[in-house]
Amino acid sequence: MSDHISHECGVALVRIRKPISYYRERYGDPAWGIRKLYLLMEKQHNRGQDGAGIAVVKFAMPPGAPFMSRFRSHRHNALERIFDAAMSGMRKLDDLPLSATDLQLKRRARFLGEVALGHLRYGTHSGQSRQFCHPMVRKNITASRNLAIAGNFNMTNSAELFNQLVEFGLAPVGDSDTQIILERLGYFLDREHEHLHATMGPESLHQFTGKRLAEETSAQLNLVRILSKASAGWDGGYTFAGLLGNGDAFACRDPAGIRPGFFHIDDEVVAVASERVALASVFNVEPDEIHPINPGHILSIKHDGRIDHLPFTDPLPLRQCTFERIYFSRGNDPEIYNQRKSLGKNLAPRVLASINNDLQHAVFSFIPNTAEAAYMGLIEEVSALKRIAAADRIWARMNNGSFSRRDLGEILSLPIRAEKIAHKDQRLRTFITHDSARRDLVMHVYDITRGVVTADDTLVVLDDSIVRGTTLRESIITILSRLNPRKIIICSSAPPIMYPDCYGIDMSQLGRFIAFEAATALLKESGNESLLAEIERNCLAQLELPSEKMSNPLADLYGLFTLDQISAKVAQLVRPASISWHGDIEVIYQSIDGLRSAMPGYTGDWYFTGNYPTPGGFKVLNKSFLNWRNSIDVRAY
Repeated sequence: MSDHISHECGVALVRIRKPISYYRERYGDPAWGIRKLYLLMEKQHNRGQDGAGIAVVKFAMPPGAPFMSRFRSHRHNALERIFDAAMSGMRKLDDLPLSATDLQLKRRARFLGEVALGHLRYGTHSGQSRQFCHPMVRKNITASRNLAIAGNFNMTNSAELFNQLVEFGLAPVGDSDTQIILERLGYFLDREHEHLHATMGPESLHQFTGKRLAEETSAQLNLVRILSKASAGWDGGYTFAGLLGNGDAFACRDPAGIRPGFFHIDDEVVAVASERVALASVFNVEPDEIHPINPGHILSIKHDGRIDHLPFTDPLPLRQCTFERIYFSRGNDPEIYNQRKSLGKNLAPRVLASINNDLQHAVFSFIPNTAEAAYMGLIEEVSALKRIAAADRIWARMNNGSFSRRDLGEILSLPIRAEKIAHKDQRLRTFITHDSARRDLVMHVYDITRGVVTADDTLVVLDDSIVRGTTLRESIITILSRLNPRKIIICSSAPPIMYPDCYGIDMSQLGRFIAFEAATALLKESGNESLLAEIERNCLAQLELPSEKMSNPLADLYGLFTLDQISAKVAQLVRPASISWHGDIEVIYQSIDGLRSAMPGYTGDWYFTGNYPTPGGFKVLNKSFLNWRNSIDVRAY
C-alpha cells in the first residue's frame, strides 16, 4: 500500500505454566516468558508504530508487594525502549543463587511475573500521547478487581456504549472505544464479585468472610460470564486480551471473526498473538499447529491453570478481514503468501491484454515491498501464459510445415523483464508538515533504477492497494515518469476501495478515496449529478432508523459504472499536472471475483462491496457520505 493508512494493532499474551525457577534451570533464563513476549511483539512490529506497552502480573505476592506493573511509550522505537526498561531489572537476577525461590526472583525484577500482556499501537482515534497506548488499566485495592486490557479493535457504536455507562451510574473519563470497553468490563467484573459474594458470603450456606471470601471469589470468577454480559450490544471488529490482578488472563474475538487472533498451548506456555506466523516462529512449531481463537469465543486462562475456549456470544456469519491478507499481516505466513501470489496471478491475463502480449517491450516491477509476493504471482502467471502461447505458436508452425530450429529459438527466447525499479529509503521520514516542503520530501522517498527502461517500453508496476491515490499522484508517477517509458500501468492487487471502514482500519472519510473521487467525477461528466442529492436524502431519511434497518444508498452511485470506467478515471486523477512526460497511464484493479478466488475463506470485503458485517457499518457509511456532502473531514464514528 503506497498510501499510508493507520490500521490494525498487534496483541501478544504469554502465560507461563511452570514455576519461574523451572525456566531458570532449564533455559538459564528466569525471564524466559517476558523474552517470548518481546519476540511476539517484535515479530508483529508491522502492526503498530505509534506506541507500545506491556503489563505483567506476579502470582502469590505477599501483602504490600506490587503484583501488577505496566510500562508504555509513544516515542520513536517504543518497543525497544519498553524492553530496555523491562529487562534492566533482570540483570540483578544473576546475583541470586540457583536455589533462590520464585518470590525472591520476582522481588528483584519489576517485570518478572507469570503472565504478561503486550500491545503495538496504530492509532485510529484519540491522540498519539502515551496515555492512549495500551494496555489500559483499571485499578482497585482488591487484586481480582484490577484489570488490564490491550486490543486490536474499533467499535462502531462507542457513543451508545458510553451513554450506557452513564446510565449504569458511572462517570467514565475519556470516550475512546478502548476506555469504554475497559470500563464496561470493569463494571461487570464488579457485578461478578457481588454475585459471588452473595452466594458465598455470610448470608449464604458457605459462610466465607474476609480473606477467605476474597480468595474463593477470585478462584470462582467466571470470565466467560463477565465477557458475555459486558459484550451485549457491542458492534465492531475486535480481538483483545486482558489480565486480572489475581493472575487470570483471557483473549477474545468478535463474533464475525473480523479481526484475527491465534493461540498456542504446550506444557510450558499459553500464548496469544494477532498473527499466526508470529507464534509459529517464536515457539518453533508449524503454522498449522497454531489455533485460531474462534469467532465469538474467549480463551480463558485461570490462575490455577484451567484453560477453556468457549463461546461468550452468539456467532455471526464469518467475515474475516481481507485487508489482513492483502497487506497488513506479515507475508511469511504460508497461507497469506500463497493468497498474495494468487492475487497477482489473477491480474496477469488483463495485464497481457493491455500490453498486447508484447513482452519484449514490457518491464515489470512493484511498489512497495509488501507487494512483492503478489508481484511474484504476477510474474509466474505471465511466464506460464507465455509458455502456453509459445507452445501454440510452435504447434501451429509445425502443422504448417514451416518450422525451423531458428524459429524455435526466437519463440522460446522472449524474455520477461522483471526489474527492481523503485527502492524505498527507509531512513527518510516525511516529518515536515508544510505542504509544499512535504511534497518535495515525498519525492525522494523512492530512488529509481535508471537504464533498464527505454522509451519503447511499457512499465508495469504492481501495488498491493490504491486507497487515496495521494502517493501515486504526489510522488510515484512523477518518479516513474523520469524513466521516460512509453506507458505506465499501475496494477492493484486489491479491488478499488469504495466504502469506509470502521472495524480497525483508519478509512472512514469517504471523500479521501480515489475510487469515490473517480465515481463522482464520472457522475458529473454524465450529467447525473442530481443522484448525489438523492443519495443524501436517503441518508438523511435513515438517520432516524436503528442501525440494523439501514441500507447502502451509495450502491446506486457505483452501480452506474464498470470497473474499467472507474479505473480509467482513476488513471486520469493520479496523473500529476506538473509532469512534462507525455506517455499514457493506465490503472488495472483486481476484480471482486479475483479477490474471492484468491482467498475463498475470507469474505470481509465491505470496503470494496459495501456489504458490511454488522449494522454499525451501514450507520458509519451514511454518516461518512453526509460528512462529505457537508465538507466535514472527520472520522465518521
